[in-house]
Parts: sequence; structure tokens; C-alpha cells
Amino acid sequence: MKYVLLICGDESAADHAMDGCGGWSGEMEARGVVRGGAGLAPPPDATTVRVRGDEVLLTDGPFAEAKEQIGGFCLIECADLDEAIEIASKHPAAGYGSIEIRPVLEPSPG
Repeated sequence: MKYVLLICGDESAADHAMDGCGGWSGEMEARGVVRGGAGLAPPPDATTVRVRGDEVLLTDGPFAEAKEQIGGFCLIECADLDEAIEIASKHPAAGYGSIEIRPVLEPSPG
């Protein structure tokens, strides 16, 4: 099953933006569970798009004000949610922020 790990943190997490993932990436790649991922530019660099009727509305910055923002993501493939939790708990960002685990919705065959 595929899961996206959304790596979140508050403003203090910006201090860790260039830390990298230490040995986590190497360990997870060796296990064969990493399918992709990337860090994201900070929330002030975001552009939010909304369409209302025929009008495209653009807003600089994130969609909503929140204490925690998404700073990156990892796409993993593993056996089940228990393994996804184990993988997420080893990520360095879990020590200063949070990691939201979301199952990826796969298209139905046929």
C-alpha cells in the first residue's frame, strides 16, 4: 500500500529546513519503501488557486493561517499502516514537528 508522509512543523521547524533526513533516507531506500519525496519552499512562497464561477482567484501564501505548515513529503510503499507508522516515527522531523500519514487512493482496475 502507498502512503504519503506529510512532514509538518511550526515556524521553529524552519531551523531544521536544511538538516536533511540524516540516515533515514538511506535506511528507507535500502528497505525499498521510498517511492519519492521532496522538501517544499516555505509557506510565504505559496500561491493558492480558487475558481469561483468563471473567475480564477489567486492568493499569495498558504490557503489558511495555521501554526503548522507542510514542509515536505515522502511517498512510501509498505505492507500496512503499522509499517507506515514505524517508518514515520523514525523520520527526524517527528522529533520537532509532526508527520501526517495519508493512504494514497489508487485507481480501481478496469
